[in-house]
Amino acid sequence: MKKEFKKGILLVTLLATMISYATDLSFLEIKNDIKKTVLSLNIVKQGQQLLIKDVYGIILYKEQIKKSGTYHKEFDLTTLPNGNYFFELEKELETQIIPFTVSFGNVEFIKEREVHFFKPFVRFKDHKILLSRLSIDNKPLTVQIYYNSDDGFSNDELIFSENIENTSIVERVYSFLKDKKGDYTIIMKVDDRTFSETFSF
Repeated sequence: MKKEFKKGILLVTLLATMISYATDLSFLEIKNDIKKTVLSLNIVKQGQQLLIKDVYGIILYKEQIKKSGTYHKEFDLTTLPNGNYFFELEKELETQIIPFTVSFGNVEFIKEREVHFFKPFVRFKDHKILLSRLSIDNKPLTVQIYYNSDDGFSNDELIFSENIENTSIVERVYSFLKDKKGDYTIIMKVDDRTFSETFSF
């Protein structure tokens, strides 16, 4: 029965339709004063999050955007220890990463190092998981799907796994047998970032 269930997974590669993700990029303006750094972001939306992280991923500052439109705020970054840091604007399908360096009270931003990281997007429809992702730099995407049955016999069972490489636009459909009721969790990993979604039917 277990082997038969795993055979019920169908993987289909679809045509690319993800280019529209790239149309909602934020305009960035940074002004450095003696102690003040003014961060200006255009096209922000209510509910998005702005973070400051160090190179170890530790969150030093976190703020939820309260108003859609243009964001302006002053930061005193000169008090940070010498090192490399990042502003991160967390959007629904994208993370805008703005690196900066602090050296003896001097703050330096390098515009060329700014990165737009596109998150995987998943939805559930008709016993299928639909996965889409845009990757400008073709970074590998690892996908794992786990199953928990309603009867409790299958708990956190890995039923599918793949590593997608050298692909800028990913479109996948994972289809399941209709008589296999329960919870399906899809876990997606890119570099050190992990995303997950759980669906039930």
